[in-house]
Amino acid sequence: MPTAELLELAQAGKIEEFESRCLELLTSGQLTPAQLVGPFERLERDGRAERLATLTQMVFENVGTVPDPTSALPLVRIATLISTPLNSVVVLADGPIKSIKDLKGQKVGFSVAGTEEAILGTILAKHGLGLKDVEMVNVNFALTPALLTGRVAAVTGAYRNFELNQLALEGKPGRAFYVEEEGVPVYDELIVVAHKDKLGDPRLRRFVAALERGVLFLINNPEESWKLFIARHKDLDDELNRRAWRDTLPRFDKRPAAMDNGRYERFAKFLQDKGLVKAMPPVSAYAVELP
Repeated sequence: MPTAELLELAQAGKIEEFESRCLELLTSGQLTPAQLVGPFERLERDGRAERLATLTQMVFENVGTVPDPTSALPLVRIATLISTPLNSVVVLADGPIKSIKDLKGQKVGFSVAGTEEAILGTILAKHGLGLKDVEMVNVNFALTPALLTGRVAAVTGAYRNFELNQLALEGKPGRAFYVEEEGVPVYDELIVVAHKDKLGDPRLRRFVAALERGVLFLINNPEESWKLFIARHKDLDDELNRRAWRDTLPRFDKRPAAMDNGRYERFAKFLQDKGLVKAMPPVSAYAVELP
């Protein structure tokens, strides 16, 4: 069993072997994300949480399409924190790209294979282009440096509340093409999930109610909220994070418990149409409003 083998490697602290074997099993189709829950929990218990972000990214880059809905993780959306896309295609404001059509023949940087290609492909199609008309360059998460150095003419997957501020502080303002204005269905950018078997736990409803109160406090008291934040995270008290804080506040969902089924259905169809998943269960199987 792949899970038992990976658990053994995690318990032994053989992280490099764990990563190599995990990648081998993922690319061969012998491993699903659901089978990684146990091994990942073991790594976290053993104080190796710092490696989980890298491992999780590796999973998303190599898992490919989901063979069937039953292989998915047993998680359900219970609240929304950021209710609009942050994702965007970003170019330098003083560069040669003035419209999406100008991307023809250009290099476009990306971080995560699959999803970003599907989103960019949709944007290009709206303007009579396709992925064949651009050269995709994996820049990992160095989106801003890739633009500043001229390695690429545009990047996809850039967050409008962060990368645009990074560029401005470097003296090279950027311009964003917003995915939801370019043919991609609107989606919730950041959600809260819980185990599907724990949805009746009253603590979850109290948590979501507290989340709503917290969001309203943020919106009503932006300066005080910022001061409370940096009091606990002094290392983040800089101009970039101040600007990102300012630009993120309007994106918070003021009704985090509320859910738009139609929005989830439309984005599910988008994922299926783009071949990112082979089948989708009903929305109620992975996103709910708590009673």
